[in-house]
Amino acid sequence: MSIKIIKKQQAVYAIEGELNMQTVPEVSKQLAKLIKEQTLATENLTLDLASISRSDSAGVALLIDVMQHAKASKIILLFSNLPQQMQDIAGISGLLDILPISKN
Repeated sequence: MSIKIIKKQQAVYAIEGELNMQTVPEVSKQLAKLIKEQTLATENLTLDLASISRSDSAGVALLIDVMQHAKASKIILLFSNLPQQMQDIAGISGLLDILPISKN
């Protein structure tokens, strides 16, 4: 299973692939590094999730983890194009209201 983080434009990155218990630890490390780098470049970061092919609860846990890293680094974080599967898991978990989901 492969997952990629691809820069789409300034401060906008796409995550492509499947988020699950096997892939999330590596993605978490990559995103922590990315947030650290973004702190030097800008105060904003958008993660485009349109290309997530599948996710389980580990993927939603990753979003919470990234949100906490961003907050600690004083970065304004947005998640765009949250897949329905992730919305459903976040909704059941009561997390939809706290996740910074872009409305467009």
